[in-house]
Amino acid sequence: MLTYWLLNLQFLTAAVLVLLVSLLARRAPSGRAVGGAAVITLVLTASFDNVLVGTGIVAYDVALTSRWTIGVAPIEDFAYAFGAIVLLPALWAMLGGPRASVYTPPEEGEA
Repeated sequence: MLTYWLLNLQFLTAAVLVLLVSLLARRAPSGRAVGGAAVITLVLTASFDNVLVGTGIVAYDVALTSRWTIGVAPIEDFAYAFGAIVLLPALWAMLGGPRASVYTPPEEGEA
């Protein structure tokens, strides 16, 4: 039986792989920007998911969830927000978006 965690695992695995490629290419996203975006994304996700689940617009099969919730939204519902927080900045940095930081080691003799 495919639970919500098994479904999320596929998406999150792909996001982490893109992040690893980004880090190996030395094109890491800015930690401060990712942190700020993470806070905003998670607050908005918590707010809107609770409205959607609480009003019955979206429903989850309880047998397929972990039964852990934030408000009335199952914690599994936050996996896509975490995936976006990992995937999108890594893609942005890898593809050379504006302000993408590229690590270059200092030349010998430079401080």
